[in-house]
Amino acid sequence: MENDKEITSELKGLINILNDGKEGYASASDTTESTELKGLFLNYAAQRSAFAEELKAHLAAHGGESENESGGVLGALHRTWIDIKQALSSKEDSAILGAIETGEQAAIDKFDAVLDHPETHADHIELLQRQRTAIREALSEIQTYHHRLENINE
Repeated sequence: MENDKEITSELKGLINILNDGKEGYASASDTTESTELKGLFLNYAAQRSAFAEELKAHLAAHGGESENESGGVLGALHRTWIDIKQALSSKEDSAILGAIETGEQAAIDKFDAVLDHPETHADHIELLQRQRTAIREALSEIQTYHHRLENINE
């Protein structure tokens, strides 16, 4: 029972950070004028939403539930995604990409903290590893766009 509490708490934290990412990407998509980035951001927003849904199924299996669709308390802290708000107000793609990089790194750090206890999450460890890998790949792609944009602006 104690194990289920830890599992549900950690899964809720991951769901919150995924929802923060979904919201951040959706906001970034609404703000950028680049069609290429708009499509990329919408793709990652949908991916984060799907990841959250996958984790909600595991959360339910451990007796928890998450009705949260828009991030969490960690979001107040982690809303580095909402540093995106500042970046968005500038409407500069470079600032938006920088804020997204910070948000994605926060997500990876959260996944790493959970993955440090593989025995606790044995029934869904592969799912967590797959999602973490996808977020890492997204971060790499965002960094590539950011570097490309910075080189153009030099």
